[in-house]
Amino acid sequence: MSDVGRAFEQYREIDTGEAFTPQGPYALKVELSETSVMARSGGMVAYQGDVRFEHKGGGLGRIIKKAASGEDLRLMTCTGTGELFLANQAMLVHVLRLDDESLTVNGKNILAFEEQIEWDVTRVKGGAAGMLAGGLFNIVLRGSGLVALTSDGQPMRLDVSEAPTFADPQAAIAWSGGVTTTLKTDVQAKSLIGFGSGESLQLGFSGQGWVLVQPSEGRPVVVTG
Repeated sequence: MSDVGRAFEQYREIDTGEAFTPQGPYALKVELSETSVMARSGGMVAYQGDVRFEHKGGGLGRIIKKAASGEDLRLMTCTGTGELFLANQAMLVHVLRLDDESLTVNGKNILAFEEQIEWDVTRVKGGAAGMLAGGLFNIVLRGSGLVALTSDGQPMRLDVSEAPTFADPQAAIAWSGGVTTTLKTDVQAKSLIGFGSGESLQLGFSGQGWVLVQPSEGRPVVVTG
């Protein structure tokens, strides 16, 4: 191996034989064979082999919900044989396995999941404010299989059963199936807590389970062209 090759030896592809393998903290390798994977559109950074991509709208019902909510999650189906490498703005990648259970995720934090997992769009309850607040529609994943999420920084997992728990809607990445959410508004706080378009909006969590919170309210979307 040349000196140049040795200089990048520490960045070699990581091979575990698993379907989902993090490649360092910021990227994910997906082994494609007989199964298909749903991935964030635009998340592909490289692939090897015969990999095909197809936009996935999710059916008329989900398209209507996404249009009403402003949810910007766009998915593609990835099929074929080979290795697919995914990433999103160099954010941290986390892999978890669902075992006949459900998980609610902020759509901006979804990187990929196995196609057999069912998904739908759901709205956070909270009256009129919930109807007006952008970004309070999330994705529910149900079934068994692997899921890859991203976070802007190292997240915290909070047990919501121990005490009333609240988080900024943009900082809450995901929460387990036994957790119920409500929307809390605090007009007096205005912009002192989080964003909130003139009034503070917080997600309240209760029940049995956990919520994963990132140390960020999300990265700004850069529009080009």
